[in-house]
Amino acid sequence: MFDNTLVLAGVLSKAPQRTVSPSGIPHCQFVLEHRSQQIEANMPRQAWCRIKVVASGEELKQQTDYLQLGSQIRVSGFISRVESRNGVSQLVLHAQQIDRID
Repeated sequence: MFDNTLVLAGVLSKAPQRTVSPSGIPHCQFVLEHRSQQIEANMPRQAWCRIKVVASGEELKQQTDYLQLGSQIRVSGFISRVESRNGVSQLVLHAQQIDRID
């Protein structure tokens, strides 16, 4: 099995959308925006990205109840490719742990 772990800190740039599946599993989706300065080849580089985050299950529901637009958080989980109805694919971060950093 190959490693698939991502830890990313940032700010919620899109308000959380909460739903419950027909089987009763709570889901929370939001967009996390990351901005930082990193060092690459001994030179500073601006890093910026936005990624959709999906948090599913009762444990993560408790970790997402406080989330609102502008919340500063750290998300750890795994990434997976998701294809929209119109065939556009994107990477999604499936949260396994969410921590406040504000």
